[in-house]
Amino acid sequence: MKRYFLKLAYNGTRFHGWQVQQNAHTVQAELEQKLSLMLNRPVAVTGCGRTDTGVHAREYYAHFEVEALPFEEGDFVFKINRFLSKDIAIHDIFEVDEQMHARFSAVSRTYQYHISRVKNPFEQEVSYFYNGALDVAKMNKAAAMLLSFNDFTSFSKLHTQTATNLCSVSKAEWACVSDEKLVFTISADRFLRNMVRAIVGTLLEIGKGKMAPEKMVEIIEAKNRAKAGFSVPAQGLFLEKVEYPF
Repeated sequence: MKRYFLKLAYNGTRFHGWQVQQNAHTVQAELEQKLSLMLNRPVAVTGCGRTDTGVHAREYYAHFEVEALPFEEGDFVFKINRFLSKDIAIHDIFEVDEQMHARFSAVSRTYQYHISRVKNPFEQEVSYFYNGALDVAKMNKAAAMLLSFNDFTSFSKLHTQTATNLCSVSKAEWACVSDEKLVFTISADRFLRNMVRAIVGTLLEIGKGKMAPEKMVEIIEAKNRAKAGFSVPAQGLFLEKVEYPF
């Protein structure tokens, strides 16, 4: 059997997340269904991570195994894209060593959260509309503190099956990309369930002046989800980049 990586992107608006769920439309379910039809055999697909309902991926990797592809790799990409819905796009397929794993071999992941500062009907599925005053300098001051810690229990969804809440954050910063758009970028070796959305919600509370930037240290050290801010809506969140040792 040969192992292949798929590089893809998807708009998560009409999906109940990545992972297969009973009686729910998911990215993994659609990929497995269409690949199984193309390859004329059951295909199991393993993704690089689990995105929640409404979350998007500009760059996502998944792997599957098959004895041989029935087409050249370029033709395979063209044909599978014709099978898939408009919300999923396959950008590349390539063979990898059997030890390479879409989830466990990833060394870094980058997420972005998009905030629209004006009401825009064309942005409502891919950003969070917030037009109140925000002190971005204070938000960046608090975001920088994330790099000095590795236990992010305070930003994790409760009652998950995660073995550890330790993560190594290498980047966390806000950028005003235009008068109408504010983007938060965060990179780490791994992320907890709901972690980015909880961090963004907390930073917005700081930006609104409801707490000082220094409060971030107290929140992290508390290791208590109740101490952090609200979780922002899913539609503004993008998995932006996944890096591997190849």
